[in-house]
Amino acid sequence: MTIGKYGIDIQENLMNSMVPIEGGTVELRDYINLNKWLSSDYTLSDPGRGSDKKVITWTETIEPFYVMKYPVTQELYHFVMHTQEVDPKVNNLPITEVSWLDSLVFCNKLSRILDRTECYTITDESENTVYNKKANGFRLLSDAEWQYACKAGTKGYRYEKINKIAWYRENSNGSAQMVGKLLPNPWGLYDMIGNVWEWCWDLYDPERYGNYRVFRGGSWAEIENNCGSTIRRKSMPNFKIDDLGFRIAFTNQ
Repeated sequence: MTIGKYGIDIQENLMNSMVPIEGGTVELRDYINLNKWLSSDYTLSDPGRGSDKKVITWTETIEPFYVMKYPVTQELYHFVMHTQEVDPKVNNLPITEVSWLDSLVFCNKLSRILDRTECYTITDESENTVYNKKANGFRLLSDAEWQYACKAGTKGYRYEKINKIAWYRENSNGSAQMVGKLLPNPWGLYDMIGNVWEWCWDLYDPERYGNYRVFRGGSWAEIENNCGSTIRRKSMPNFKIDDLGFRIAFTNQ
């Protein structure tokens, strides 16, 4: 099977781009706002101050998995979704303007193409979408897996100076850049920080934010401080914007 007119074997191309990640543990941190939201549909910010936020930390165990070296590109996305041929000049740009729901549909379609078991049973209400952890198909990273893979055994906010590893507001010329052009992290993963935010599987906090999902890493549009291994944001599962994409993983079972 080939990707469009470019003659790239999808099985070989994908497997060569998937990096094995050994298991381990990762400590995560977040800030919980103690004030209640003013709006039932979460469209209004709350009136809290920084002093109203509580820091929480927790540790998660990571099982071995495989993750793609790069964010999903326009070329791969449009091939799997049968949407359009991609100009070779932009085929290695990360796909953007995709929602969390779009990314799950992509993962299931790619799994079917490669005769793997689909990971997701998708429903109209995203919080009721089911992830089959025993499936060997393609999927999003969890929030914890994403941070674990990004840090790659390093201790700091970034694994190298930002201009060496990330496209952000100061060096991106106002748009996403081709994947894989800057230095990878110690485990060989490119563009984990900057270029495009990356959707994760997790609900952020269903009691306070409903069906909001997590995305990670920062983007070409963000200032330096907003691009790092622990930065986390959230939005509705149908949210789309020009600096938000995703990366895929699978569990080898």
